[in-house]
Amino acid sequence: MCEESKLAEWAKATISRRQFGALTGAAALAACASGEAESVAQNPLPGLKERGVSFATADGTLDGFFVQPESGNHPAVILWPDIASIREAKRNIARKLAQAGYAVLVVNPYYRDVTGEQFADFATFIADGGFQKVGPWRKKLDAAAIMRDATAIVDWLDRQDGVDQAHGIGTQGYCMGGPFTIWSAAAVPTRIKAAASFHGGGLVRPDNPMSPHKLLDKVDASLLIAVAQDDDAEAPADKTTFAEAAEAAKVGAVVTVYPGDHGWMVADSPAYDATAAARGEADLKALYAAALA
Repeated sequence: MCEESKLAEWAKATISRRQFGALTGAAALAACASGEAESVAQNPLPGLKERGVSFATADGTLDGFFVQPESGNHPAVILWPDIASIREAKRNIARKLAQAGYAVLVVNPYYRDVTGEQFADFATFIADGGFQKVGPWRKKLDAAAIMRDATAIVDWLDRQDGVDQAHGIGTQGYCMGGPFTIWSAAAVPTRIKAAASFHGGGLVRPDNPMSPHKLLDKVDASLLIAVAQDDDAEAPADKTTFAEAAEAAKVGAVVTVYPGDHGWMVADSPAYDATAAARGEADLKALYAAALA
């Protein structure tokens, strides 16, 4: 999980900004300001179009980053970022997925308090006291809030040119975004047909009736629960609890521990592992190919 002690350990790690810069591809696109305006990328990757977007929800104006193939209709994907929210590392994940034939929305989960990018990368997050800064914003992101957001997001996606409504929607989340995928799938089961959690925290909350593993009877989606090896070492029973809940709810779920530590999927994370990340990407694409067909 995204514990402060873990971030303190990460702060001791050296993050190569030169390496991160090499991964960025197209220039960064800041999320648009609140309101109905959209900002269009000046240098999108070949074959893609991307823009910053904003739209109304029950709780305010949600902003995000939307990237999709230049032509044709494609299944939509909701990407819930980790604790450091929208930044180039997350936009690049979305771009790679768009190149594989998906229309991807990267959500700003903190839109109730702030708009757009708050941290350029994880190094900035750590240096700027990010954990303390986002703490009050995170407290608002309970199951009910995310489920309201998911309902608004699906409605928005289904009204976008290039989104294929004949196919289900996928959702993927990282760290704190992991449980958001299950809450999203439970909120809109008729549309969200695949959900993937990568090193997600809080998927099993025994004393919380809204724990993701307790809502699987509301889900009609295939699941990929990719657990970090260090998270599993801290809470080894969680994977079994989740898998048993999925079986009881008759939800197809692959629950597996990856050979990477918390954050292995994200290029600007101190725990990034290219080999394990490539496996995660392949497993994600296989999930979407099967469930969103």
